Amino acid sequence: MLVLTPTPWLHGAGICKFLSPSCTNKCFSSAARQLFDGISRRGELQWLQSLSKGYIACDFVRKVKGQEWENVSVREHGKRGNSHEASEYFHQMKGFRTQTTKYRLCSSLNYCAKTLNWHLGVQIHAQIIQTGYSDNLFLNSALVDLYSKCDAIMDARRVFDGMQRHDQVSWTSIISGFSQSGHGTEAILLFKGMLGTQIKPNCFTYVSVISACTGVEEPLEQSMSLHAHVISLGFETNSFVVSSLIDCYSKCGRIDLAKSLCDLAIERDSILLNSMISGYSQNLYGEEALKLFVEMRNHELGPTNHTLTSILNACGSLTVLRQGRQVHSLVIKMGSESNVFVISTLIDMYSKCGSIDEARQVLDQTVEKNSVLWTSMITGYAQNGRVSDGLKLFECLVTEGRFIPDHICFTAVLSACNHAGLLDRGIEYFDKMRREYGLVPELDQYACLVDLYSRNGHLRKAKELMEEMPYDPNSVMWSSFLSSCKDYGEVELGREAADHIFKMEPCSAVPYVTLANIYAKAGLWGEVAEIRKLMKQKGIRKSAGWSWVEVDKKVHVFSVGDESHPQSQDIFVELEKLTLEMKEAGYMPKQIHELDNIDV
Repeated sequence: MLVLTPTPWLHGAGICKFLSPSCTNKCFSSAARQLFDGISRRGELQWLQSLSKGYIACDFVRKVKGQEWENVSVREHGKRGNSHEASEYFHQMKGFRTQTTKYRLCSSLNYCAKTLNWHLGVQIHAQIIQTGYSDNLFLNSALVDLYSKCDAIMDARRVFDGMQRHDQVSWTSIISGFSQSGHGTEAILLFKGMLGTQIKPNCFTYVSVISACTGVEEPLEQSMSLHAHVISLGFETNSFVVSSLIDCYSKCGRIDLAKSLCDLAIERDSILLNSMISGYSQNLYGEEALKLFVEMRNHELGPTNHTLTSILNACGSLTVLRQGRQVHSLVIKMGSESNVFVISTLIDMYSKCGSIDEARQVLDQTVEKNSVLWTSMITGYAQNGRVSDGLKLFECLVTEGRFIPDHICFTAVLSACNHAGLLDRGIEYFDKMRREYGLVPELDQYACLVDLYSRNGHLRKAKELMEEMPYDPNSVMWSSFLSSCKDYGEVELGREAADHIFKMEPCSAVPYVTLANIYAKAGLWGEVAEIRKLMKQKGIRKSAGWSWVEVDKKVHVFSVGDESHPQSQDIFVELEKLTLEMKEAGYMPKQIHELDNIDV
């Protein structure tokens, strides 16, 4: 046992720095106690901060009741992530007859915000009111931060509105809270209010308000306006701000602007590259995402779990199984097998690449399974034509009570029924989600049922459902309905569906081409000519379709009639041979009604 003899130099900060780290070991707990007992000036915070770590590790918390010791102990518990211990210790301190300090309350609130402990935060708020600290700027800012992070945004707003004055923390916290809770317009209005004060926004303020832009009307205009403001205040080199701008432009579909920001960056760090990879993946630029990921690895920049999900999505969209397996190896190497989003994306990637058995193997090897993973597996089975396996899995899980299906799961089940044309069973599941699980159908579930009716030829029933449901049909629903009208030759219903899509997507060529095909199938060539004329007048052209194939570890991208490949002549000769063989086998392409190559 280490014994410390009281000496004059025991009161110096040097011995504290020298011994206190050693005292954090339980073997030296008595030494830590001796050091604490030897402190003559209990107000020396530096000593207490060092010794608090030793006491917390040695479980001496209950034996020490000094006021400054309480302040440090709450903070150290919070920093160590001991949420239960910090909560219990706070309640113990309430029973001590010592003065409640603003510092202790602020530290406790910061701990609550970090651990999302709303219940304890409310109790601390009550104590703040009782002790007469309701007007304290720092405590109120901490309360705004707490309520914002705990998704109690209206409580945060009430505290914010009741503050006599605000600081940068309170403004940033309230803007971030509204942004994260999906109230983008309110977040932007608050930001404009902040600009009317003498308080300047920091990089975290900009990150929050830029993120809010994706949830407002005219998101691109708002994003570009904020971008200009970022430049005017000199934040255009901040990685966090630029990364949030890249993310925002990507979500607005302006991947060109996102790429420009990334290219102009002085330092292309992991934050920027992760955002750019995510943007490429979201916009289906899978090849570019893979190239940037390789560049990132070559520069030894570490990917995050979010990067892994983005690059796995890219592999799935390109159906490049070999690269997907390599990323899977990286997932294992990084120890990310416990991340539900990474595993879910792995299952999705293998499913899209047609390797459904590997997808199931990933699921079976996962220790903690949840509804997200089960839903991904059911969707994968449906995508690979094994609908019966997907529905069997769903029924087994429900029967055994292993999980309670949610809206997303029912969307997967209804989509599976759609893949197999199981109309009656789809209707049964749609009714079951309401009757047995009390789930009010959302737009996605209605869309599945409308598509199911349409694909089975019940077009008028599908239209009735769209008119009766409590949501306005979106362009996806009308497009699905229009496609079925083409399959079943429904001219009038097709014209009505196309009119809706013209209003929702005025620049899209798809409804024009599909409607022209419906007219052609019905022999209405005058109407076909009108469609051609209308497309010319509006300057609408059908986008070329692109395909890709992996040969010798390289992905080749091409479009119809593409001659850019160095071996294009050899490719066309081979295609001619295949066409002749197809004709000799009795294949006759349907060319009469397909107007995909409308010349405008």
